[in-house]
Amino acid sequence: MDLELSVKKMFDAVALDYDRQRRQLIPCFDAFYGMALSLVETANPAPRILDLGAGTGLFSSMVLQKYPDAQLTLIDLSEQMLEVARQRFRQSGNVQYIACDYTNYTFSESFDIVISSLSIHHLTHPAKKQLFKAIYQLLQDGGIFVNADQVAGHTAQADEYYRRRWLESINQSGLSREAIEASIERRKLDINATAADQISSMEQAGFHEVDCMYKYFDFAVFFGKK
Repeated sequence: MDLELSVKKMFDAVALDYDRQRRQLIPCFDAFYGMALSLVETANPAPRILDLGAGTGLFSSMVLQKYPDAQLTLIDLSEQMLEVARQRFRQSGNVQYIACDYTNYTFSESFDIVISSLSIHHLTHPAKKQLFKAIYQLLQDGGIFVNADQVAGHTAQADEYYRRRWLESINQSGLSREAIEASIERRKLDINATAADQISSMEQAGFHEVDCMYKYFDFAVFFGKK
């Protein structure tokens, strides 16, 4: 089974429980998403926003509260995840859904903001670089890209430490053993890049004002502007 199908299968399986488990699986949940949301800033009261790997629409729902008139496009491999998003946004008429691999989908419009959370780390490193270039092209001049994702440690020792701290946290989170084991299994598909490599790749794609704006062990939030 190739990586794309493996990722889709894993996330199809947890779609209904995904949001409930997020807070328990991300030790820094409030600060992580809080920083990402704070970076989604625009003078346009009705921005066009693309959410890559949108899943259940968790991050998009936060953004829509901040910009109620935003026009949102959610794209994800998992139809089951997007079905949860459709239920979440059933009262909203300004959300579009695309069940597809965003790395090879041809978008017909440009966007003011591109966001992503806990998705891009599933791509190979060359695919990440290609995606950053594609995102840059999708953005309007002055548009921004906010990516809340996982990162590799600068050293193997750092990575080992990150994992140990994460395992300690989820084992104390109240999650069932089944949910913990499933999460550990999903993380075997992760292809994390270092923060430095991601900053460099975004700059090579053309972004400026690029930085890692938040980092808690292997959870980080990146920002770039076109």
